[in-house]
Amino acid sequence: QVQLVESGGGLVQAGDSLRLSCAASGLNISMYAMGWFRQAPGKEREFVAGISWSGSSTYYSNSVKGRFTISRDNAKNTEYLQMNSLKPEDTDVYICAAARRLDYFGPRHNKGDGMDYWGKGTQVTVSS
Repeated sequence: QVQLVESGGGLVQAGDSLRLSCAASGLNISMYAMGWFRQAPGKEREFVAGISWSGSSTYYSNSVKGRFTISRDNAKNTEYLQMNSLKPEDTDVYICAAARRLDYFGPRHNKGDGMDYWGKGTQVTVSS
């Protein structure tokens, strides 16, 4: 019943921008913290960005802080990740996730523990 569907990935050059979208169905994201993770082939999942269920707080990994911005549009039941100044090391599959009434993101969430629902991911490739 619950589905998170990512879109907006693609192939871009270093320095370009992309906006990823995560459209939710079967749940109302206004009651969920939302996050973005990324995972390369053969690697563990890595936290990228999160937004509290109230929308009042955002969290970012050090590698993307200042370049990426997470946001949500509860009326559209969609979260976004605006990615600016993309680097080749940002190349990865980006995965949307949701957690019920989560107020903060901390170390336990670095690999996705505590998240309740997951999307399938969208590929982002950044050429040098």
